[in-house]
Amino acid sequence: MTMQFSAAPVAGSARAYILGEDGAASPAFAAIDGEAIRKSLAALGYKAAKGKVQVLATVDGPVVVVGAGDLGKFDSGAMEHAAASLYHGAKSAGFEALSLDVRGYDPALAAQALFALNLAAYRFDKYFGPAKLEKAPTLKSVTVVVDDVAAAESAFAPLAAIRDGVLFARDLVSEPANVLYPQSYADRVKALEGIGLKIEVLGIAEMEKLSMHSLLGVGQGSERESKMVIMQWTGAADKKDAPVAFVGKGVTFDTGGISIKPADGMEDMKWDMGGSATVVGTMIALASRKAKVNAVGVIGLVENMPDGNAQRPGDVVKAMSGTTIEVINTDAEGRLVLADALWYCQDRFKPQFMIDLATLTGAMIIALGTDYAGVFSNNDELAQRLDEASKTVSENFWRMPMPAQYEKQIDSKIADIRNIGGRPAGSITAALFLQRFVNNVPWIHLDIAPTAWTNEQRIPTVPEGATGFGVRTLDALVAKFYEGA
Repeated sequence: MTMQFSAAPVAGSARAYILGEDGAASPAFAAIDGEAIRKSLAALGYKAAKGKVQVLATVDGPVVVVGAGDLGKFDSGAMEHAAASLYHGAKSAGFEALSLDVRGYDPALAAQALFALNLAAYRFDKYFGPAKLEKAPTLKSVTVVVDDVAAAESAFAPLAAIRDGVLFARDLVSEPANVLYPQSYADRVKALEGIGLKIEVLGIAEMEKLSMHSLLGVGQGSERESKMVIMQWTGAADKKDAPVAFVGKGVTFDTGGISIKPADGMEDMKWDMGGSATVVGTMIALASRKAKVNAVGVIGLVENMPDGNAQRPGDVVKAMSGTTIEVINTDAEGRLVLADALWYCQDRFKPQFMIDLATLTGAMIIALGTDYAGVFSNNDELAQRLDEASKTVSENFWRMPMPAQYEKQIDSKIADIRNIGGRPAGSITAALFLQRFVNNVPWIHLDIAPTAWTNEQRIPTVPEGATGFGVRTLDALVAKFYEGA
């Protein structure tokens, strides 16, 4: 699909405008003779509620309008919602070309419109055959009509970098596990050296030397070799400045191991690497927009399978930190992967902070539903900054408690710690487990099990399937609080 800025609507395209409640209109609509359109809308009983789309046939061709609510409060978030809603309305109407007229708005808002359209148009159709591809949306061209094309393109450049990160993350999560496994995943990340990232890949031999037996134990039942991938971006003026760090769980498929999951829904476990995908997407965004910060991304890539060499419940493994772990349930594997990844990250890079992301616990979905990710942190300032950043991009997080008294649930009778604390407070005890491996570095654990994948579209910029959740928030966190001049 072609998406572009233009100084005029494309000939033959459906023209699109933004309307507000109580008769308010965007500057572009106010500049045309829209009386006939207004009469038609009134006859249809149309109210310009947020996201409400209406298609009209006029003598000058099709017109699509979208409601944006109170235009007095129209901001980048409202522009995103309006533009993405317009995309879905035009797609459903069967148009081939759409021109969204945002003349009169500043270039930053125009850029936000194109950004939203890019996110809304995402489809993972890589494995569709000819019959399904023939049913693809007819919409092939989307144009954002602006006053100054060059200014809009300049404002869009950093958003294009974030878009690339979000869409790459969505692609990773969407891939089936027979295509995306530790080695092939590492290969995809290695190819990102072309945008300026430095990439290292550790295999079993290297991780054995580092005593990463917590991570390695998870993958020992698979024929696929476990990997750890380290991404570095050095964009700060002083290349020796302490980096910001992101750590991701990359379980490319999770059967549960010997503690095997029920068959129903197990196919969804291809996206148990969603945390790692967000880390990769964030590093793409930072590198692509040349962020003025030093950043590190570490992802642990494993496949959790139940063969004769698989880790057993009751096994004891020693993590890189020297901590011994009693494995009570092999389906609590993500925290075992993150234990070594977190320790390695803080030990080698001495970061300003670490944020780990993982589709870690089903208990998080029970606690928060499917619209919020859980936040666990040892540092109030860092948690507050994340909250502020998330609100600028409309991604939802909720901070959870980490009561010290719950530590007793993960005590082991034969080792330093056990990998599961039972059903009560399951997400909290998982976070308390991870905290043992951060060594007092300012840290946040994001349990994105509720938000990494969606089975129904609830946000117009996030189609059904992989969401790329978290890339925008982490990029905004860095931009707002950690980039140098």
